[in-house]
Amino acid sequence: MQEKVGKHKILYSCVFVLFLFTVVLFYGCGNGREAEGRGDSSPKEPRKFGATYMTMNNPYFQDMNAQIEEIVEANGDILIYRDPAQDQEKQNEQIMDMLEEDITAIFLNPVNWETVRPALIACKEAGVPVFVIDTLVYDDEYVAFSILSDNYDAGVQCAEDMMKKKDSARIVVIDSPGTKSIDDRVQGFMDTIEGHKEYSIVDVKHGKGELEVSMDVTEEIIQSGISFDVVLGGNDPTALGALAALQMNQKQDGILIYGIDGSPDGKVMIKEGYMEGSSAQRPISIANQALEMAYDYLDGKEVEKLVIVPVTMITRDNIDQFDLAGWQ
Repeated sequence: MQEKVGKHKILYSCVFVLFLFTVVLFYGCGNGREAEGRGDSSPKEPRKFGATYMTMNNPYFQDMNAQIEEIVEANGDILIYRDPAQDQEKQNEQIMDMLEEDITAIFLNPVNWETVRPALIACKEAGVPVFVIDTLVYDDEYVAFSILSDNYDAGVQCAEDMMKKKDSARIVVIDSPGTKSIDDRVQGFMDTIEGHKEYSIVDVKHGKGELEVSMDVTEEIIQSGISFDVVLGGNDPTALGALAALQMNQKQDGILIYGIDGSPDGKVMIKEGYMEGSSAQRPISIANQALEMAYDYLDGKEVEKLVIVPVTMITRDNIDQFDLAGWQ
C-alpha cells in the first residue's frame, strides 16, 4: 500500500513539473513573438516633420498641407508647418527654428529657388533630409528628392489653347520672378508663341502669385491705357486677381484669362464664362506621393531624385468633365 502511495506521489510530482515547464515554455515563446512583432518593447518614438510653403494664402498650399498633415498624423507622427508669406529671408529663419525643434525631415516649397540656399545647407549640416514639393531649388544637391507638376508644359498648354482660339493677341503676363514654378510656366508660354509675330507681349507685371497683388498690378495696366485681350496668370489666384480688376473697371468682355492650377475657384470661373482656362495641377496626388517617397527614404529605400507630375488643360470646352468642388 505504501509502495503504491509512493508511486502516485512520484507520478504527481513528475506531472506537476511537466506542467510548470509547459507554462514557462508557452509564455516565454509568447513573449518572444510579441516582442518580435513590435520590434522593440519600448513604444515607437513619433517622427516630427517640418513643412514650409511660399505662402499659405493660397488654397493650393492649404489643401496640400492638409493632406500631408492627415497622412503624417495617421502614421502616428507630427507635422509642424510655417507660413513665410512670400518672404525668403523669413522662410530661411523658420527653417532654422524648425531644425532647433529636432525635426526628422522637412517638406519645402521655397519662396525663391536660389536664395533658399542657406537653409538647405543648414539642413544638410543637421542631417535633416529636404523633400522639395511643387517646384525646384537651384542647389538640388542638398535635397533628397523633388516632386512637382510639369510647370513648363502648363504654360505650353495655355499658349496652345489661346492660339487655337485667337488668330492674334495682345498679351499681358503676370508672373512672379524667383518662383521657379511660375518662371517655368511663363517660359513655356513664351517659347510656344515665339516666332509668331501676331502674338505680342504688351506688358509683364509681378503679381507674386497672390490675388490681391495681381489685382493691383492689373489695375495699373488698365489705368495706363495699354490695350490687351489676353491675360496669362502664373497661377489661379493671379488670374482671379486680374479678373477682379477687369470686372471692377467693366473691361472683362472679350479678354481671355488663363490661370494655372485647376483650383475649385478657377474651375467655377471657367464654368461661369469669366476665365478661359487653367492648366490643372494635382496637389492631393503630389502630397500623397511625396509622403510615400518620404517614408521610403527615411526607411532606407531608394527613391527617384525627380518626379514630374503631368498637368491637364481645363477650358470652357471641357469644363463639364471635371468636378468643380475638388482638385484633379
